[in-house]
Amino acid sequence: MSVSKDYSVPVLDGDGDNDYTRYMRTDTLLSLQRRPEDMIHRDEMLFQVVHQSTELWLKLACYEVEEAGRQIDAGRLDTAARLLGRASLGARMTSDQLEMMRHLAPWDFQIIRTVLGHGSGFESPGWKLARQVSQDIDKSFSRLVEARGIDLVEVYRTGHDTAEYRLAEAMIDWDERISLWRTQHYKMATRVIGHSVVGTKGAPVEFLAKLIGHKFFPYLWELRTELTLTGPMGDAEPAPEFADEAGEATGAAEATGAAEAAGRQVCPVSRA
Repeated sequence: MSVSKDYSVPVLDGDGDNDYTRYMRTDTLLSLQRRPEDMIHRDEMLFQVVHQSTELWLKLACYEVEEAGRQIDAGRLDTAARLLGRASLGARMTSDQLEMMRHLAPWDFQIIRTVLGHGSGFESPGWKLARQVSQDIDKSFSRLVEARGIDLVEVYRTGHDTAEYRLAEAMIDWDERISLWRTQHYKMATRVIGHSVVGTKGAPVEFLAKLIGHKFFPYLWELRTELTLTGPMGDAEPAPEFADEAGEATGAAEATGAAEAAGRQVCPVSRA
């Protein structure tokens, strides 16, 4: 005679009344927010949950980017691209949850700021790690291009069905998702605290706007410019009324490219 299993009895070690709470460590996780009796404003819960969950999504995203770099070094490019797709989705999650900050009234945040000390998103371990793993995968991709003698511009012209193309586009997706987060974060910050003010770390809020144009893999963006300039419409000139703006944009792009190239490994765009 068989004895039915008692599913109500936990079988995992750890704290909690059941296996879900023990595996997910929910008792610890849900204790990481300030208690109601310690809050000076009820929206501290909103503020903490948004930022703490951001750190969790970034932890997962960076975990995937880090492994993607190892897969590139091992020559498994489609696996690397798939993992980067996961990372990009994680970055999207961090952007999506900023929608919750729309429910934080500007004056209410002024009250919450009084208990934040000098804490700032600039000190986020998740965003620091995102920068590091992006630099690491940049180096892995550069080694791949060098070792295989890849002409990236030619890959983009004719190699849409190659693993190299899929990987490059997965890297662009990751880079773009981070940039979109920076844009939304800046807009959220100005919505809550306004313009021409100083944040909790002493940095002017406008400094966030300067970060929007930063790129982890600028050469993958630059090759799109090369494709346009060498394409069938590459000799197009700006209309007279836009000539000044075009010159200013070119100068700014060149300055930004030079600054980003300094201190990093530069991946060759074309070997032609």
